[in-house]
Amino acid sequence: MAEHTELAEHTQRRTPLADAAGRLAEATRAAGGAVSLAEVPFLAQLNLRLDPKGPAADAVALELGLPLPTAPGASSSGELTAVWLGPDEWLVLGPAGTEGALEARLRSAIGAEHASVVDVSAQRTTLRIAGPGARDLLALGCALDLHPRSFGEGSCAQTMLARAQVVLVGRESGAFWVLVRASFASYLVDWLIDASLEFSAGRR
Repeated sequence: MAEHTELAEHTQRRTPLADAAGRLAEATRAAGGAVSLAEVPFLAQLNLRLDPKGPAADAVALELGLPLPTAPGASSSGELTAVWLGPDEWLVLGPAGTEGALEARLRSAIGAEHASVVDVSAQRTTLRIAGPGARDLLALGCALDLHPRSFGEGSCAQTMLARAQVVLVGRESGAFWVLVRASFASYLVDWLIDASLEFSAGRR
């Protein structure tokens, strides 16, 4: 019975932007290759707090196969990414559905050391913004210097995008991940779609 209940809950689970998928795809088509907008649904997200100079940090880095950044930035290995949020705080990201296993791995690595691991996967959803116009689109609502020399792959920042608080992560090939709280996700998508009209074939 428990297995059937878990299956039902998984089947009924909906991303905060489930109803926006079609609009994001249409905005991408209208941009004619200049900008690509899509949700990266259900990423595993674990908030990790520990002493960056203590043995737990080394153990976690070994377990995940990637270093925990000690300054604003993100490090990745395979499907895992560690995003720096503060001097003793990170957001560990993994594939959808792996939050339980990832939390167990982190707790096992930490052992008896003083640390905190909290599953925050339900707090935010993630948008992937890519294409040659991605930086220009983000710049319409973000005050950061997004030039590749200043904000490239492996960069991250907690910032404001169109008045919504987000975690911005530089990804491969000039793409970005925008992690936004679920309660602001629809608002941010509306803004991104409206702003992306500037890149539509009729405007260029």
